[in-house]
Amino acid sequence: MSIQPVLIDGEWITSTASKAFQAVNPATREPLADEYPVSDWDEVERAIHAADAAFRATRGWPGERFAKFLERFADNIESRAEALVVAANLETALPASPRLGDVELPRTTNQLRQAAAAARDGSWSNPTIDTNTNIRSMFGPIGPVAVFGPNNFPFAFNSVAGGDFAAAVAAGNPVIAKGHSSHPQTTRLLAEAAHEAAKETEMPSGFVQLIYRTNHEDGEKLVSHPLMAATGYTGARGAGLVLKQAADRAGKPIYLELSSINPVFYLEGALTERLEALADEFSGSCLMGTGQFCTNPGLVVVPAGDKADEFVAAVTSRFGAAAVGTMLGEGVQKDFEKGITILKNAGAEILTGGEAGGGNGFSCANTLLCTTGQKFLEAPETFQTEAFGNSSLIVIAEDIAQMVAIADQLEGNLTGCIYSDTNGGDDDAYDAVAPALRRKVGRLLNDKMPTGVAVSAAMNHGGPYPATGHAGFTAVGIPASISRFAMLECYDNIRPHRLPDALKDENPGETWRLVDGAWSQGDV
Repeated sequence: MSIQPVLIDGEWITSTASKAFQAVNPATREPLADEYPVSDWDEVERAIHAADAAFRATRGWPGERFAKFLERFADNIESRAEALVVAANLETALPASPRLGDVELPRTTNQLRQAAAAARDGSWSNPTIDTNTNIRSMFGPIGPVAVFGPNNFPFAFNSVAGGDFAAAVAAGNPVIAKGHSSHPQTTRLLAEAAHEAAKETEMPSGFVQLIYRTNHEDGEKLVSHPLMAATGYTGARGAGLVLKQAADRAGKPIYLELSSINPVFYLEGALTERLEALADEFSGSCLMGTGQFCTNPGLVVVPAGDKADEFVAAVTSRFGAAAVGTMLGEGVQKDFEKGITILKNAGAEILTGGEAGGGNGFSCANTLLCTTGQKFLEAPETFQTEAFGNSSLIVIAEDIAQMVAIADQLEGNLTGCIYSDTNGGDDDAYDAVAPALRRKVGRLLNDKMPTGVAVSAAMNHGGPYPATGHAGFTAVGIPASISRFAMLECYDNIRPHRLPDALKDENPGETWRLVDGAWSQGDV
């Protein structure tokens, strides 16, 4: 058994930590061989100072430099694909194929290359020129960024390879990756690929760094340190809010993805038209990946009646018959059981499942609960308790007016869906529900489950609190996600040769610029 090194200031070094941890294989509940350090504050602060030095070195570099690093990094990940998939499968029990190797890993390299293209083009920085006043502005890099990755996406949201990392680098910032304890070997392999890419593209030594774990106090000190500029965090609401409080006290921006139950509203015409197909679609979405997606549909609202009863019966049957998957870890299982208990004690009826076990390793039975619209409205906060995993709560609403009232009581969510019939018979009901739901979600869907999050420039993977810490930003979708890790820089009456290239009269490439109120790729 060996304690793995940390990546600090361009070197893999032996940690000074006095504590270590091991990852656990969720499918067997057995600890994996390697140990990983819980970095002490001296080690964390060394990384912070190295990141600050790297930022001073790269400040003013053209986007091309960061693009080359991101592209080489993507190449290096692909050359290590087999080892990465094996490691991630052992640490998360997510299927090697198709989930990890065929879907998530290509998505990760795709978003790195999209970030590279945005960095090279430069239009993300929104260069704005007012020739009348000779005032010019653009977004530029903000400084060292800390990224906290989650447990459920070991590649696509990884602290050293995922969307937050790609966005921060595209903006020109060094990154300190704080790995997730569930998949440290996967993160180490990704960091090795990033470190190699950094050397190959001549990035400064502290541009990419990795620590695996800190204690809570040191995590708060990291996000609030005077030399740190911003933080990206995806994970549990409680821990995220503690970090937010520390960052807010220091005036540091922190972008949080915290929790979401992603409500789905079925209108009567849709249930009448294609009930069996909807039951199939919903069950497949909810149980996919053992329900461990941030966009998992955890709340369903249907209008009372025979069709609602048929839908509930159809979904209950499918949940009971489906195989039970493995959860990401013991903590996920315990939190799931706690959430189900809260919903049950609030008055929700368990239609199927509700107990631990049924699958390999850490697992709980596929669980479906049901309650009335009236009960939901009496305790809306409690009934929105997130049971992260293979479960959902069906709410039977008395009528459309009650469906609207339920939508009005929702917390902020990443997504919200409305299913309606295809012949327009549900249009009046849709027009009543949609405005209320629109205010509560970042992404509104029609006749489509929310579990797919395309890496598209038009995507919003964000939403009102508690889905995220700030409804104005997205964690997925380039170039919009890059602006989280940027600051607006204004130049007033600066001599032409002293301006950043993107703000000079001559356009350095094909960057879109707002010149005197008109978008242009030409010269001033």
